[in-house]
Amino acid sequence: MQLPLFENIEDIQDYRIKIYNQPFRLQLLKWVGNKQRFAHEIISYFPRRFDTYYEPFLGSGGVLASLAPKKAIASDSFEHLIEIFNTLKKSPNVLKRWYEERWQKVAAGDKKEIYEEIKAAYNANPNAADLLFISRSCYGGVIRFRKDDGYISTPVGIHSPISPDSFAKRVDSWHKRVQGTDFLNIEYEEAMAMAKPGDMIYCDPPYSHSQAILYGAQEFDLENLLSVIAECKHRGVHVALSIDGTKRSGNLICDLPIPDGLFEREVFVNIGRSMLKRFQMNGNTLEGEVVKDRLLLTY
Repeated sequence: MQLPLFENIEDIQDYRIKIYNQPFRLQLLKWVGNKQRFAHEIISYFPRRFDTYYEPFLGSGGVLASLAPKKAIASDSFEHLIEIFNTLKKSPNVLKRWYEERWQKVAAGDKKEIYEEIKAAYNANPNAADLLFISRSCYGGVIRFRKDDGYISTPVGIHSPISPDSFAKRVDSWHKRVQGTDFLNIEYEEAMAMAKPGDMIYCDPPYSHSQAILYGAQEFDLENLLSVIAECKHRGVHVALSIDGTKRSGNLICDLPIPDGLFEREVFVNIGRSMLKRFQMNGNTLEGEVVKDRLLLTY
């Protein structure tokens, strides 16, 4: 049976993180594959004690913000995403201004038309400010990139973007939770090579069975990641990997090239219906598309 994250105050102190032991639901970015709703469950499988926390596939940072580590290295190969997070940490009011400026344009005009203008501005000159608003306003957080030139093609979402006041509250909450984190624009191999014995790495890479249209997924090599994880395990680093599990409400088990003996435990985390599949199937409710992730642990 899964253990609760914290059993008593001594566990909280030993865990070496700030006292944020309740599920944290406030998403900063909308991002397909976002683990925020399930982060508390994922974290409950982490070791009780570890030193520096690493998250080398940062994405929307849901697990990082839920954990609120005392000391962490969070990284991603997507430079404008890392710029968003560095701005969150160092200049939160700038992040609020980026969002409000674009929200005001949408509020004063046609939502779809203004969204397309913002998306066109990003595609002409990729930047963190436009990416921030696109992530909050595109369809389901499915930021779809064209492989040859990185062009974002995702249409506007059904719902109106949240208000600047609501977004500002999220920024304030996240700002406090990431003060112990350094954000780096590096490849995962470099980030994971930094980890030392006793450190903890959580990997949430692109999923080979479902996310080929998303940023960074086209060139991603799972077998290379698995070899890097093996190196980390050999030198005493704890690694947890979220990856494809089951699809179609359990009727399809995703076949992956997992080496024997690399992971000590495997658990499944129910993440609900596939938002990416809904996007691909024009918004159908997809009762038969419930997805479970594998969580693989080297310890």
